[in-house]
Amino acid sequence: MRIGIPRETKPGELRVALFPDHAAILALDGHEVRVASGAGGGIGHVDSSWLDAGAQIVAAPDAWDAELIVKVKEVQEADYPSLRAGQTLFCFHHLPGEPGRTRAVAASGITAIAFEMVRDASGGFPLLAPMSLIAGRMAIDVAAKHLRRTPRDVLVLGSGKAGLAAAAEALSLGAKVTTLRRATATAEAVERAALHADLVVGAVFVPGEPTPKLLPRSLVARMKPGSMIVDISIDAGGVAETSRPTTHAMPTFVEEGVIHYCVANMPAAEPARAAAAISAAVLPFARELASKGIARAVRENAALRRGVLVWKGRVTHEGIAKEAGLAYTALSDSDLED
Repeated sequence: MRIGIPRETKPGELRVALFPDHAAILALDGHEVRVASGAGGGIGHVDSSWLDAGAQIVAAPDAWDAELIVKVKEVQEADYPSLRAGQTLFCFHHLPGEPGRTRAVAASGITAIAFEMVRDASGGFPLLAPMSLIAGRMAIDVAAKHLRRTPRDVLVLGSGKAGLAAAAEALSLGAKVTTLRRATATAEAVERAALHADLVVGAVFVPGEPTPKLLPRSLVARMKPGSMIVDISIDAGGVAETSRPTTHAMPTFVEEGVIHYCVANMPAAEPARAAAAISAAVLPFARELASKGIARAVRENAALRRGVLVWKGRVTHEGIAKEAGLAYTALSDSDLED
């Protein structure tokens, strides 16, 4: 199979989805790996690293000329013209809350398998988890930087990988930490903790759905002046009504007297480490998709099947289809016949 590794176009994104040594494994499997020139320059992997691994270095547009595209972040508007019917795009897609992107992806006729939706038999998210751990730890670090002090009273909303990592980091620095999860995050509990907090970390993840707004504007306006929200959940809309996506170049803004950090690709601030983690996690799935073919791999691997949001242009996730005003068609066994 021809596998493309394009250059990321999201602002501030330096990661690459597959490292040269992992691309070498795909090449040894007999696949043609096409890497956009300069794709790994931001993390110290020059083009010759991929050439030595048995991959081809191609011009940026030509990396999209492949049956399977493996990248890190969701497609940007600049990428839309590169999409081709029949391709499979394996990456973080973050379609909830982005109906325009959903319509563009569906109109292209591609198959979209989302890293963040791949879920194993134990209920874990093997492709999302390594990035969540990095983002959770980073949340406390960036708060200390922007507050110019270590936060002493921290509220963590969510108890997944990101939330637990944030809580652990804050505790290690001596902070008082309150963690609220689905069962305990009542409006009263959130309000009580948020009004005392120096820092609120939004680390809520609901697969395939927009993040619930646990911090209404009226509550944010009553938080301590100069307190901070680090909204890790911003990829799916964020936990605060006042949150909006920011970039690494301009990571914060102040709304209702509260500092907001809402960078949608937080781990890109540690690109080499984050790329190494995602590449190791992606490799076994990429090998399976390439070696078995997309339909058979999805048919035989329930984790991959859970990650399918669009199948050959048809939206296969009901909530995302409804949000985008598109027809919903469940993925059926007949779709996956070779």
